[in-house]
Amino acid sequence: MGIRFVLLDRDGVINQDRPESVRSRNAFVVLPSVPEAIALLNQKGYAVLVVTNQACVGRGQLSREELDAIHRLMSDEVGRAGGQIEQIYVCPHIDQDHCDCRKPKTGLIDQARQECGFQPAETWMVGDDLRDIQAAQAAGCRPALVRTGKGGQVVAPADVPIFWDLMHFAVTIPDVEQAT
Repeated sequence: MGIRFVLLDRDGVINQDRPESVRSRNAFVVLPSVPEAIALLNQKGYAVLVVTNQACVGRGQLSREELDAIHRLMSDEVGRAGGQIEQIYVCPHIDQDHCDCRKPKTGLIDQARQECGFQPAETWMVGDDLRDIQAAQAAGCRPALVRTGKGGQVVAPADVPIFWDLMHFAVTIPDVEQAT
């Protein structure tokens, strides 16, 4: 059995969600225990991918260069805890663009699957918003909701497991060897 994958939404799962979007490195604050949770997922045999809507880029509120700097900061914090984010997939579009990659559409997940070769039915997608759950379900992935970010207000479908935060998910998910 090879590596399995966990897909993570960014805002509200990895970092503090902001109503006005994270528009700078200074506004990017990693949630408690997230770097350690990602390291634990890696130790359990899971590769971590981030799939994130970033409409602030499409609205001209954040440059691609600053977004890349934010993602380097995020990856560095995870790395200091012994974890690794394999790849980050970004939709920079706004809803009015009607693209295929903005969640709840599956374009980001489809791209990640094509590039990484994971099996959707064996892949978790962790989010804090109903659109994350909808994207996971539409792509055939296993959705999970965390109560951080917007997750405290989301009413999840009955078959979607709910976790307090990413560490609760990481502790609960079985090792890859046990999952087979």
